[in-house]
Amino acid sequence: MSMNVDYGPGDALLVVDMQNDFCEGGALAVTGGAALVPGINAEIAAARAAGALVVASRDWHPVDHVSFAHRGGPWPVHCVQDTEGAAFHPDLALEADTIRVSKATAFDADAYSAFDGTGLGGYLREKSIARVIVCGLALDVCVRATVLEARREGFATLLLEGLSAAVDPDAAIECRRELTEAGAEVRP
Repeated sequence: MSMNVDYGPGDALLVVDMQNDFCEGGALAVTGGAALVPGINAEIAAARAAGALVVASRDWHPVDHVSFAHRGGPWPVHCVQDTEGAAFHPDLALEADTIRVSKATAFDADAYSAFDGTGLGGYLREKSIARVIVCGLALDVCVRATVLEARREGFATLLLEGLSAAVDPDAAIECRRELTEAGAEVRP
């Protein structure tokens, strides 16, 4: 069931990091991650039907990435390029023409936002996108960073909080406040 977003050609649905390693059974699993897939698929279908752009971001780390614990980073090894863990969730309905954005691909730099070092902001402006609708994983990490960056890039931004899950569920309230203060619309 769709979240009743009124999509149009000036919109981009940005599905953040719906990858195996962030879903149950993955290296950095977010509780409730896999359960988001049917709802996100409904949004993808609604966006496509209305002529909106669909973009899927992914962590795409080199084997020895700076964010990994063995390099002094905060995270276990996850989303290593070309591994099963880095693959999009198998039930996620991404068409062949879905734009896929890979982030944190350099050895020495981490990136949480789908806009960070990817050129996504310029690309969306080139495509006359005015509003970005964001969902995915994880609410308090990459979704948060992506929403904040979308606002800094000047896009009207809508977060579908009901189609996002947090690493730390207690962080959701503070996250919602921060995103609202940044000018994003947050839909439960």
